[in-house]
Amino acid sequence: MRDTKTKGIWVWGTPLELDIDGVKTSVFYLDTEGFESIGKSNVYDDRIFALATVMSSVLIYNLPETIREADISRLSFAVELAEEFYGRVKGQDVAFEPAKLLWLIQRDFLQGKSVQEMVDEALRQVPNANGDKNIDQVNQIRDSLAVMGDNSTAFSLPQPHLKRTQLCDMKDDELDPAYVKKRDQLKEVVSAKIRPKIVQGKSLNGKEFVSFLEQILEALNKGEIPSTGSLVEVFNKGILERCLKLYSDRMGNLGLPRPEESLQQAHEGAKETAVASFDEQHFGRHHAKKSAEKLVEEIEKVYKNFLLANEYQSSKLCEALYTRCEEKMDQLQVLRLPSMAKFNAGFLHCNQSFERECVGPSKINYEMRMVKMMGKSKSLFIKEYNHRLFNWLVAFSLVMVVVGRFIIKFILIEIGAWILFIFLETYTRMFWTSESLYYNPVWHAIVGAWETVVYSPILDLDRWAIPLVVIIGIVVVYWRCYGRRKQGSRWTLLPLYSSQKHEHRSE
Repeated sequence: MRDTKTKGIWVWGTPLELDIDGVKTSVFYLDTEGFESIGKSNVYDDRIFALATVMSSVLIYNLPETIREADISRLSFAVELAEEFYGRVKGQDVAFEPAKLLWLIQRDFLQGKSVQEMVDEALRQVPNANGDKNIDQVNQIRDSLAVMGDNSTAFSLPQPHLKRTQLCDMKDDELDPAYVKKRDQLKEVVSAKIRPKIVQGKSLNGKEFVSFLEQILEALNKGEIPSTGSLVEVFNKGILERCLKLYSDRMGNLGLPRPEESLQQAHEGAKETAVASFDEQHFGRHHAKKSAEKLVEEIEKVYKNFLLANEYQSSKLCEALYTRCEEKMDQLQVLRLPSMAKFNAGFLHCNQSFERECVGPSKINYEMRMVKMMGKSKSLFIKEYNHRLFNWLVAFSLVMVVVGRFIIKFILIEIGAWILFIFLETYTRMFWTSESLYYNPVWHAIVGAWETVVYSPILDLDRWAIPLVVIIGIVVVYWRCYGRRKQGSRWTLLPLYSSQKHEHRSE
C-alpha cells in the first residue's frame, strides 16, 4: 500500500488544440490515481482503470523497472471491465473499440533487449504441453488482451533524477538530460497516436463525449462488479452456482416419475431460465463465454442425475403396479365361483390402471412384461374355467336334488336338478370326453345363465355367496317350521310333496 498524490482522475483544465488529419481537435490529458493506495479497495482501483480505458483514445500504462505478471493481469482485467461496461451501454453485440496502448517503462538499462522486445516476450503465450491449469490461466489473461490487437507500442524512459522525492520541485535543467530528451520524444509519440475518440465507428464531438461518459459512469456505479482480488472467473463462478441452483430447484419441484418428453421439456425450460439469469448477471465477454459453456455443461450433468432418478422412480412405480396386477390375476385364478365376466373385468381394470399410472422410461419394458403375464393368466384361466364350471354344475345339480326333495320339497326344482345332472353325466359318457361338451350350444346357454347369475356390476356372487346361503338357509328353516302353520290356505305356487300321515291328521 502507498500514499498516492493523484486522487481519482485528474483532467488537465485547458485542452490542447491539435490538427489531426485536417480537423481541429481538442485533446484532454488525464492522470489517474495509482494502484493500491492507502484506504482504497481493489474495486475502486479497477473502476478507475476501467473508466480511463473506456474514455481514452490513447492509454499510457506507466510501469517502473519491468513488466510483472501482476501488471499484465491488472491490465487484462481493466480491459475486461472496460469491454463489459462498454457492452452494457452500447449493447453486448457491439464490438469494443479499445484505446491505443502505450507501454511506458521507466528503467535505466534493458540488458540487451529493446523495450518492445520485452513487451512482446511478456505477452507471448506460455507453452503448456502438460496442460497445467495455472499456465492455462496465465494464457487466458493474455488472450483477453487480444482485443488490443496491433494497437500496442512500447517506450522506455530513464530515471529523471536520483532524488525522486524532490522531482516535483525540480526544473528541466536539473533533470538528467537523457531523460529530458526521451520525454520530448515521448510527447511526439503520444501526439502522433492521438485520434478522436471513436464509438461505434463514429468520432465523438464534445457533447456526444459527455453523454457517453455519463452512460459509462452510470454503468460503473450500478450493480456489483468483480475485483482483481476475486478475478472474473471467481465472480462468474458464484453466479454460475446460483444459476445452477436455480435450475436444480426448478427441476427438483417436478414430481417424479414423469414421461421422458415431459421431463425433457421441463429441462429445456429450466435450462433456458438459468442461462437467461446468467446472461443478465455475468461479467466479461471472454471469461463469460467459458463460464456460460461450463454452466451448460454442469446443467447437463445435473440433468443426467434427474434422468437416472426418473428412471428409478418409474421402475419402482411400474414394478409395484405390475406386482399388484400379478396378485390380482392370481386371485382370479382361484375364484370360488368361476366367472369369465369377473375375470375379464379384473383383467381390464389391471390394464387400464397400469396404462394410466405407470409413467416414465420404464413403462415400455413393463408393458411388455404385462402383456406376457396377462396373456399367460388368461390362457390358464380359460383352460381351467370350463372344467371347474362343469364340476360346479354337477355338484350344484346334486345339491338342488337334495334341497328340492327333502328341504323345500318343490317337485319342479328336483326335476330340473335331475335333468341337469343327467345331461352333464350322460353327455360326457356318450361323447367320451367332457371337452366335447364345451362346444355344445346347450352348454353355451348354461354358461350364459351361470355368468348372469354369478357376476354383474351390481352383485358379485363369489363375494356374497356364503352370506346369501346363510340368509337363504335361515329363511327356509323359518318357513318350514313356522310359515306353514300360520297360512290359512294350502295353496302353493309349486306342487309339494305330501305324506299320507299328514292327510289323515287333516281329516
